[in-house]
Amino acid sequence: MYTSFVISEAQMKRRIWVYLPRDYPVSARSYPVLYMQDGQNLFDVKASFSGEWEIDEFMDSIQEPCIVVGIDNGGETRINEYNPNDHEEHGQGMGKEYLQILVEILKPYIDKNFRTKPGPSFTAIAGSSLGGLITFYAALYHPEVFGHAGIFSPSFWIVPGIGHQVIEKASGMHKQQRFYFYGGGKEGAEMEEHIELVSSLVKKNLHAAVSVVIAEKGTHSESSWRKMFPDFYVWLTAGFHDTPPVRRKKSARAAGGRKRRRQ
Repeated sequence: MYTSFVISEAQMKRRIWVYLPRDYPVSARSYPVLYMQDGQNLFDVKASFSGEWEIDEFMDSIQEPCIVVGIDNGGETRINEYNPNDHEEHGQGMGKEYLQILVEILKPYIDKNFRTKPGPSFTAIAGSSLGGLITFYAALYHPEVFGHAGIFSPSFWIVPGIGHQVIEKASGMHKQQRFYFYGGGKEGAEMEEHIELVSSLVKKNLHAAVSVVIAEKGTHSESSWRKMFPDFYVWLTAGFHDTPPVRRKKSARAAGGRKRRRQ
């Protein structure tokens, strides 16, 4: 079950999708929340621009779903909104402003209007490609908000100095965070190298829990990210609960090939 509404601020007018667990209408419980980028691609193939993740179908298939909040990207401004840094070719970075809206406007609205567990231990964020980049920065800049981050095929290539930013942000307040990095083996050696570099710096300098998964047959595509989402969600809920979620029915297969994992 999902719904959508529009937030309108001076800097951004955007459709927001909210998935609610199937038992939400009949229970009084509160739920963890997962915020996700590129909301167009999460729930409805007709709204997607490059394929659907089928998040609602997956959540309906497990016993411990969370609330999922999808934020539509800005279309032509996507590359700017998902990068906090100015870029010589792509222009002004608007990522800090985008994250400010998420943290100061959207999250308080979600916590006020839905039954959430608002603390960072029960608040996650995820995204892919440029959405993976801004997801990483959300966790880096706002550890007091996001305790878990799912970073799929991140566009680290657009920020040559990202390693220095990790070191500069090193702080004891990050020590409770968890980072999940995913890359596809068919995305090229540079993707895996960037993930290995950044994840190592995160583990060393932020003292965070880090998981790295490389699916050798994975590609830079919604279909690969959709197939890896169940693996990410099991990892995620292990941080929410003592045990991983129990399936009601079989989900999509993994993205293919042997997965290399470092934790």
